[in-house]
Order: sequence, then C-alpha cells, then structure tokens
Amino acid sequence: MNLKCILTLVSLGLLGPITPGFAAATSATPKQAKGSPALHTYTLAQDGTPESYDEAMAVACLQGIINRETPEVYVLSRKNPRPQFWLDVLAKDGRWLEGRERKPLTNLTALVKLAGKRLKGAVIWDPAVPASINVATTIAGVQDGVVLSPEFADRYLSQWHLPILKDLRGLFTGAKTGSKKNDAYRWAIEQYLAKGHCSAHLLCLFEDSFFTRSRGDAGYVLTRDWAVKNRAFVFDLSPWGDEKPMDDPEQRLGLDLETYKLMLAETLRHSAGKQMTELTGFFAFSKYANMPDHKSTHEPVPTEWESVWLMSPFNCYQNTISSECFNQSLHSQAPRQPLQQHRAAKKVPLEKKTYICILMADYDSATPLYEFMPNHWHNADRGKVPLAWGINPNLLETYPDLIAYFYSTATAADTFTADASAAGYMNPNRVRKEYLPLFVKHNRRFFREADMTLAPMVLDWDQPTADVKDAFRKFAPDGLATIVMDLHGTGGKMPEPHIWKGMPVMELLNDTCNFASAEQTANAMANAIKVRGNKEPGFYFFRIVWVNPKNILETVATLRQKRPDLNLEVLDPLTFCALFKQFHERQAKPPRP
Repeated sequence: MNLKCILTLVSLGLLGPITPGFAAATSATPKQAKGSPALHTYTLAQDGTPESYDEAMAVACLQGIINRETPEVYVLSRKNPRPQFWLDVLAKDGRWLEGRERKPLTNLTALVKLAGKRLKGAVIWDPAVPASINVATTIAGVQDGVVLSPEFADRYLSQWHLPILKDLRGLFTGAKTGSKKNDAYRWAIEQYLAKGHCSAHLLCLFEDSFFTRSRGDAGYVLTRDWAVKNRAFVFDLSPWGDEKPMDDPEQRLGLDLETYKLMLAETLRHSAGKQMTELTGFFAFSKYANMPDHKSTHEPVPTEWESVWLMSPFNCYQNTISSECFNQSLHSQAPRQPLQQHRAAKKVPLEKKTYICILMADYDSATPLYEFMPNHWHNADRGKVPLAWGINPNLLETYPDLIAYFYSTATAADTFTADASAAGYMNPNRVRKEYLPLFVKHNRRFFREADMTLAPMVLDWDQPTADVKDAFRKFAPDGLATIVMDLHGTGGKMPEPHIWKGMPVMELLNDTCNFASAEQTANAMANAIKVRGNKEPGFYFFRIVWVNPKNILETVATLRQKRPDLNLEVLDPLTFCALFKQFHERQAKPPRP
C-alpha cells in the first residue's frame, strides 16, 4: 500500500467526520434502468460481541451468493456510517441506484429466504482452529454455502432446513504438518485450489478469528461477500520464513511461508499466461510484525514490502487494506463505461523555476478509497491548487461507481493517476520476463478505462530495468516515478532522472509522506530541495498521504515564506512531466560546435 503511517490503520485514526452534503454532479455511471428490482438492505449490529461477528459472517456469505449475478442486497451498519453515506450518494443525481425501492430485511431468516434455492447448505467452522473460518469461507464460495459457527448452527440449521455441506470441527489436528493452521490451509489448497475450483483472479488475505471473534471485530468478516461471490481462496499466513507467527508459535520455522508459496504456485498454475491475480487484504499486524502486543524483528512496513516481494513473481498484485469495505459484491456490478478526465498538459514555457508536483496518496486499495478519500475530497479548497490523486485503476473491478463519482466531481485542477505501483501494487522488477506482455495487457486495459497515462508511484527494490521501462512506456507514456527500498541488501539504487524512449523517469520524493502540519511538511520539502542542489529549473514530485487540499495550500504558502529565494511553481502532473521531459531532452543534446 505505502511506506506510510501504517499504524493508523489499526485504529482508523485518520477518519474524520463524514461530510453530510456536497454539490450535485452528473455521474459517469448511468442511472439504473426503470423497473429495476428492489434493493434489499440488512443492517449489521457490529456491537463488538462474538455473536455480532457470527452474524456478519453469515450475512456476508448470503450476500455474496445472492449478489453473484444481480445486485440485490446492500448491507448497512449500526456502527459505521460509511455504507449509508455511499448509498445516499449513489441513489441521487442520476446515479445507478437512484429509484431503487429499498426493502429492509429484519433478520437472518429473511435473508436466507431471499437466497432461496441459490443457497445450497451450511459450512460449520471450528473455533478451536481459527484458520478454519477462512477454509469455511473458501468452501462457501465454491459450494454456495453459508458459514456458521457451532452456536449459530445449533440455533438455525433445523429452522432453515439446510444440509451441512462440510463440518470442519475436529478435521485439522496438525497430524500432517505439525500445525493445525497449516493443515487447514494445505487441505483447502489440495481440495479446492489445486483442483481449479477457486478463482485464479482473486485471493483474499483476510484475518482469521484468532484475535477478532472474541472482540467482535468484523472488519475482515463483512468483506467476505466479495470472496464468496468470486469463489476466492481465503487465507491468513505470514510472509516471513525466519520467524514464527504469533498465532502459531509451535509450528516449524518457515512453515507459514512454505504454505503461502504453495498457494501462490497453484494459483499461478491456473492463471499463467491468461490473467494476473489480485490479492486483496493485508497481513494481521499483531501476528506477523512488531507491535505493542507482539515483539518481532520485522516492522510493519518491511512486512508489507516482503509480502509484495513474495507475490510479484507469481503474477500477483495487491489491493492492500480492504477492511471495513462493505458491499463489494454489489458495487462491483455498477454499469461501467470508459472514464474521462481533464487530462492535458498546459503549454507553459520552461523557466528557471522550482517546479513542484503533489501526489495525493495513497488510494491504491479499497479501504482508503472507500473510507478515507471522501473526507479529503469534500474540501472547499479543492480546485485551488493542481493535484495528482493516486487511485489505482484496478479498483474499477471493486468500486467502479465510487471512482466514477470522484471523476464526475473533479475540477480542472484534479488529475487522477495510478498509485502503488500501477493497476495494482506489485514490484515490477520481480515480474518474470515471460509474463511482462501479460503485465502490459493487464495495465493497459485499466489505464485506458481510467483515462490515465502516468504511473508516479512505482514501488520496487531497485531502479526499473530496461524491460520494465519498456513495459511502462506502453501504458504510462507520460511518466514513471519510483520509490526504491532495498530491504534485501541487493544493491538497489534510485534511477537518475532521465527520458527513456520518450517516457520521463524520475524519483518520487517520500520525504513528505506523513503529514503532521504545514510547518513540518514545508520543512521536509525545503530540505529535499536543498539536498538535491537547489537546481533551477528543478523538478520535485512529492508524495503526501491522506491530506486535503487546504493542507497543501497551507504547506505551499509556508514553503514560500521559508524559502523566498525559490521561484516556486506548483504544476499539475502532466504539465510537470512535460516540462521535465523538455528539460532533460535539451540536456541530452550535444552542444553545437
């Protein structure tokens, strides 16, 4: 996802108040046709109890089955107001949910009745093996089932007259690997993934019940409608082979990683040459990284990077945080058509100036797009300063209606670019050479639909190779900017600014990543400019995570006060890259005799 203030995701501390209203605009998604069926709503308790966790699990499975072909069920929450916010947005001003009659469902039995014959039975998971809840979700997707805890099975099975598709209690003993957790996943790999029953396009890294059920944390439970709808393989494993995970300390060293690789290899076997695979979700902080409740030699950011390092050779890209992302099975079915944006470089002369461009990061995954971006987008100062908004276009498969809304309400000062790393977060240098044509095909499709030509946040362990730059030229010809972190000590280097066959290649400056104040960020900008020689013309592409346009205006004003010597100009990304290209092409020309 990023190099960021990652610990904020534990508490969602960056969530500000939800803006209750904003100017109407015409959406890029067509209005729902007349005569559409009713939209059934179900409101989750999310009251922090194990029972609410079990409820969310059952609801998510049923929603995924019901919404598999048509968008019929929309889930709301008594705790989280964001689903209601998006329903209100998408049900007015000509957007696709306008005019849909809403029919509340008052209990699980009503939801089961709505599912009807589409629901084939129940899968009972084993609370003694937390990983079994992920195995149960995989089975539910493949066999059209609802996942039930033993308590819910006792309460509802006879009432609903459902057969048991699979009872996982007592099945995973550790006899095979010495680990109940890994026995569970390896059994699921053999029975479902290896046999081609699961999606080759989607894997779900969803936290299991080890910590979450006791406290009613349903963040990665309510998301399972997406897994069930797509018949995805669901897992929760560590990417580290040199440290035992917190939830399974007795396992053999490296066992989680071995199982992780088995899963990736089987997925590649079914997807190779045909499609890339999205891996949605994120590692569990307290299980696999250094946290207050778990001492580890691996910090959260290196754990993120190690995960991406691991999956990239298997043609996987990550849609990192997707916790608390409601209704993906419904939003994904919004009508789609190619998007358009205000995308043209301005014709300005190249002068002796300090040129700055700002990437408003990191909306490369579902949670920031769904939860965070509205808070920063609905800001009175948006439109007063040119900005690049980093939204990964692969999210058009998940939330096309949300992205269309942002496009339809953009000003001429707002430009949408990819974020980490293109149409999905991967390390491009780790993509095998024989799969680079597939990599290009995948990215070109999403970049064209999103009307994007820039990849300003390519994350990797070394500067892009010639093959990688050739690939990016085919879908991001207007520019590539990169952040390099060589956490494996392989000699990785940042590229020198240059033009590669017409494509600008530059550094994305991460000095300003975590915004604390305009003063702090202006100081970071000033220092970055200074250490790079105060060049004029100079080109500085800064990344700032989860801020609003007012924050940017205040930062730029503070920078002007601190450095009045700088002839400072803030540019949109296309104009910025065009001037960068013009300057470096001039520099590359031999002097006249």
